[in-house]
Amino acid sequence: MNTSYTIKNFDVQGHRGCRALLPENTIPAMLKAIDLGVTTLEMDIVFTKDNVAIVSHEPFFNHEITTKPDGTFVTAEEEKNYNIYKMTFAETQRYDAGLKPHPRFATQQKIKIEKPSLSALIDSVENYTIKQKRQKIFYNIETKTLPQTDNVFHPAPATFVDMLMNIVIKKGVESRVIIQSFDLRTLQYLHKKYPLIQTALLSEAGNKSSFRKQIKDLGFLPNIYSPDQQLVNMNLINACHQKNIKIIPWTVNDKTTIASFKKMGVDGIITDYPNLLTP
Repeated sequence: MNTSYTIKNFDVQGHRGCRALLPENTIPAMLKAIDLGVTTLEMDIVFTKDNVAIVSHEPFFNHEITTKPDGTFVTAEEEKNYNIYKMTFAETQRYDAGLKPHPRFATQQKIKIEKPSLSALIDSVENYTIKQKRQKIFYNIETKTLPQTDNVFHPAPATFVDMLMNIVIKKGVESRVIIQSFDLRTLQYLHKKYPLIQTALLSEAGNKSSFRKQIKDLGFLPNIYSPDQQLVNMNLINACHQKNIKIIPWTVNDKTTIASFKKMGVDGIITDYPNLLTP
């Protein structure tokens, strides 16, 4: 059963916080996104060797953003050797994720920062919204899993989801969490064991399966369908809404496209530049 998505207005999701402005998937990026008026914080989760949920887009230290403990940069050729799933959380904190100039975001402010735990991030966000007297924020958390990398770069789906949900439940944010994934397995397990948690099915531009086929393969109606912006057209928007599924495309980084999508009737956008929507 598809439970109604509870954000009534246009949902502005800060992609990895606001990675065009501050280092991605860090606490400062999330707090800045809140200041810019997002309704949802979009982020990615992987796990360490000692089962700490860490906020990171890749299950390894990406060469675009990582400085090693000795001050040198991780290279593209070696990045997958820095497997977070093979490190303890304490070991991951020796790597910087905010000082290296980003090749695609010249506007990103550089700060010395480590990848945070999900628990620390949620605590910081919850405390910040109370202190700033802001509305409570939603969390859109992506499970970074692939069948071919089970137990190599991450736990298998059931273990991954259970460990993630332990944190969500402990922090008391179940009603404000969306779990998104390209991996149908994590969403299917989540839907079966935690049926009240909202779900989002991600789709890439290169996905040759139709929207109808993807929903059939998933086996249930997600709350949200999040396609690459290149896939968005009126037929897709209408197909989603006919099934009472919200459509929230990614990653939309210019005002013209944002305005066009809003006029077409999408339910929100995921953006690296939440400041584009600031009045």
